[in-house]
Amino acid sequence: MSPAIEVLLSLLVVAGAAFTFIGSLGLARLPDFYTRLHGPTKATTVGVGCLLVASSVAFSASGDGLSLKEVLISMFLFITAPISAHLLAKAALHQCLPSVAPGPDPRPGDGPA
Repeated sequence: MSPAIEVLLSLLVVAGAAFTFIGSLGLARLPDFYTRLHGPTKATTVGVGCLLVASSVAFSASGDGLSLKEVLISMFLFITAPISAHLLAKAALHQCLPSVAPGPDPRPGDGPA
């Protein structure tokens, strides 16, 4: 394998690990359900995506060609992660789960006279 491909693979693996770690921190540290849902969903999707791209590049560079498994896993991940997060958020809204986010700002003129 050429040094350029090895550097690319290293960068992709480090980026994937960093995004996955940031998503894990978000799950542990964020204050309420909605922010805990948002942080890991976005960060780990990108992190695992970077790892899958690194895996595809590694197999392609070694002469095995593009693996159908990585392509299918990537498609499954990028389709199901946002959909499951959306459904969880809708279920939480339906259950009236409280959020720590501030409400909308009042419009000018709506305040006390």
